[in-house]
Amino acid sequence: MIEARGLTKRYGETVAVDNLSFSVAPGKITGFLGPNGAGKTTTMRLILGLDRPTSGTVTVDGQPFTQVTQPMRQVGALLDAKALHGGRSAYNHLLCLAQSNDLPTSRVTEVLALVGLTDVAKRRAGGFSLGMGQRLGIAAALLGDPKILMFDEPVNGLDPEGILWIRNLMKALAAEGRTVFVSSHLMSEMENTADHLLVIGRGKLIADCTVDEFISANSQLRVRVRTPQPDQLAKLAATAGGTVTEPGDGSIMISGLDPGQVGDLAYENSVRLHELAPIHASLEQAFMELTASSVEFRAGVPGEPGAGQPALTGKVA
Repeated sequence: MIEARGLTKRYGETVAVDNLSFSVAPGKITGFLGPNGAGKTTTMRLILGLDRPTSGTVTVDGQPFTQVTQPMRQVGALLDAKALHGGRSAYNHLLCLAQSNDLPTSRVTEVLALVGLTDVAKRRAGGFSLGMGQRLGIAAALLGDPKILMFDEPVNGLDPEGILWIRNLMKALAAEGRTVFVSSHLMSEMENTADHLLVIGRGKLIADCTVDEFISANSQLRVRVRTPQPDQLAKLAATAGGTVTEPGDGSIMISGLDPGQVGDLAYENSVRLHELAPIHASLEQAFMELTASSVEFRAGVPGEPGAGQPALTGKVA
């Protein structure tokens, strides 16, 4: 269990983490989401004692992580896969960690096999690809067989097979009753992986709920309809309080009414329907809607009004 109460971190005039209070429970995967600059990595560093909070507290199983006597047995963390001695082999990198944390040497071979690096165990880690480096970082996090796992962008650099592997690994760890806390920018991956979400923006907590609750609360219901009488149905839907758009594929999209309401409107007014389907919002859509006001850096598209950049012409000045 990870618990934060009033957690705040300031860097001069900048408030990176602003009065955060949350709990990360065992037995589930908790996704940690937020735009760039929202304070996710700072929060994880505060949990691990790598930074000191300006105010507030954060504990791991009831005590600050800096007071844990066997840290790698308690928490396994991947914050920066490049934080290693590039001249050491993968095996020796893990061996140093094991020996300095009083862990059995046999555990090194076990985690190398678990992450698929047995065949390259003697190669220098500095020559690893991004994906191989991620696997080595995950191996280090698993080395102490900890009760709590923290991953910051764990799928970074992994190929599709690797992404599926880490997804299933995190689910298996949570099923064993461990606490799994994962930060990611890949909304589709979080939608497939996380059980619970913590969402922050500009250092503040803006959502603490399940994935389904988050999507339901932060996206508008839409219904796709195909009918030979689109104009008539559009007028009926607008009169009933719905908003109608035309995607351009021959259908009409109705927001603000559920499928039952649209079906009743069509039936009561003798409008023939060829398709009536609810459109379920994705986690990405809900996330974008909720965090729109919390985005720190906005990029324009060349050629769009207000983009602030000249259109691309293919010529170099």
